[in-house]
Amino acid sequence: MPPPPRLLILTAAFGEGHNSAARNLALAFSATAVEARVCDPCLLATPLATKIVSRLYRFATDYLPRVWEKIYYSIDRIDFNRSATLMTRKPEALLAKLIADYQPTAVVSTYPLYPYLLDRIFRQSGHKLPVFTVVTDSMEINSAWLRAPSDYWLVTDAATRDSMMRSLLPGERIIDTGFPVNPEFSRLATLALTDCCDPFRILFFPTARRHSMTTCGSAILDASTAVRLTLVLGKNVKLLHAAARALQLAYPGRVRILGWTRRIPRLLTQHHLVVGKAGGATVHEAIAAQCPMFIHHLVPGQEEGNLRLLETIGGGGLAADPATLTTSINAILANQAATWRTMKTALARHNRNAGAIAAARYILKKTEDFKTADRRQEEECDE
Repeated sequence: MPPPPRLLILTAAFGEGHNSAARNLALAFSATAVEARVCDPCLLATPLATKIVSRLYRFATDYLPRVWEKIYYSIDRIDFNRSATLMTRKPEALLAKLIADYQPTAVVSTYPLYPYLLDRIFRQSGHKLPVFTVVTDSMEINSAWLRAPSDYWLVTDAATRDSMMRSLLPGERIIDTGFPVNPEFSRLATLALTDCCDPFRILFFPTARRHSMTTCGSAILDASTAVRLTLVLGKNVKLLHAAARALQLAYPGRVRILGWTRRIPRLLTQHHLVVGKAGGATVHEAIAAQCPMFIHHLVPGQEEGNLRLLETIGGGGLAADPATLTTSINAILANQAATWRTMKTALARHNRNAGAIAAARYILKKTEDFKTADRRQEEECDE
């Protein structure tokens, strides 16, 4: 019997969507005989520089979104096929050694830089491996993804596939699998369409800005006395806990505070509404949980496509200031939550709760096809 496939999954610390997609793919592969290893070549090769750049990225997206928009569109103009910088040399060397040591059957990248590094590595070594690029953005796709030397692109939805085809990528190599959300979503029951919505449970993912968390939290709670708020502070627990506790005291019995948690899939399926930033992971997890979403923080350029997708589905929209947030929650609760039920119906129709499983199955199938083709080529050479 031939050995099972061995997959190398590459991620990067610049945005939670990349890490989330990589982790969830590994979880999907863990249910098979496949060996899958997740690593971040940038973090392994240049840990200090990567941590500094990652912190600057988070600061810019939280506090200076317009500055990040300019950086994002400047990246859109870079041709990474021709660019080998000092920042990429060490990650490229580490990645080449990792491939030589680990001997993967195929490589999966959730970050657009790595296919360019892989292409140079393969040309230098003379040995090509299948490369699958998992695109974590939706609808508005940076050219870094589009120019990436890849065998296949796995995308979040049909509209994103159409958008990439308009950029002249071959349609048969762009596969609509859905965003690789945690496989647990496919096993969890969502709230019933007939739920009474009293209490109306809202899950809130604040940014690192204390003032924003306080004003948005108050706006959510002021919308209706039926609202019960769950605050997920995540990595910002130390920074935000005092303000979160003050909010909890101001609205007795209506606020629950959580720090970092692995229970996001279960929390989303148990809440009526999620309020958060328009990051790829959060938006697609809300879609998977069939939990309507209001976006309170949008990074221009990078996250606009995620908002467009949510609006196109009919499962949520933008509520970028406290007054709009209060008005929007009031609107979906009116007439016995008729608008909330419409949004739930739209998300159920979209039905995307098994993206990691679908992506894993496709990657395995194509990896086997590559192996079969290689064996046939070897047999023809022997003859």
